[in-house]
Amino acid sequence: MIPRPTGSLRAAPPRRATQPGPPARRKVEALFGGSFDPVHLGHLVVAETLADVLGVTVRFLPAREQPFKHAAHAASPEQRAEMLALAVAGNPRFRVERVELELPTPSYTVRTLRALAGREPGNRFVLLLGADAAGDLPNWYEVEALPHLADVVAFARPGSELRAHGLIGRVVTVPALDISATAVRERVAQGRSIRYLVSDPVREYIGAHRLYR
Repeated sequence: MIPRPTGSLRAAPPRRATQPGPPARRKVEALFGGSFDPVHLGHLVVAETLADVLGVTVRFLPAREQPFKHAAHAASPEQRAEMLALAVAGNPRFRVERVELELPTPSYTVRTLRALAGREPGNRFVLLLGADAAGDLPNWYEVEALPHLADVVAFARPGSELRAHGLIGRVVTVPALDISATAVRERVAQGRSIRYLVSDPVREYIGAHRLYR
């Protein structure tokens, strides 16, 4: 004989069908490549301007070895990345992307973008190019693949000429600051101050590691 249950039994409520949520929002980030030997305040002002105008975060992309610069970098790739990390600390719209330091040389942009696409499928990148880099576009390795991997935004200082190219989707005017990495290195070699040309943490790093002497 089966015992009668002592408590009341209630039918379980029917399960609601799980509704698919909204599709994941596509993330768009800008890539600002260069030697950054060292990173200086001009780089930071340009990146801040572009972050404002484009409404994106900016990844600084130190090159391990640039195809069009045959002279050796004065600082090692890791030192340049460390100086970048010091320079961008505290700015939530900036970060350092080290992918090129892990890839074979030379640092071809198309190869970098493919590596990022494989690591971050679905994201879209905006490639930021200065006037010199934009002028070299016709000579880039596999440049025809670029539109499939990133949007191209060029930046130029007031009064500067920018060579037109079909891959450039937009040109942004940025402030003109008369600072260059070459000038910073020369001043260090001459024993002159680089205060107000680079951030204080970068200046201290250069001194502590005796770079550019």
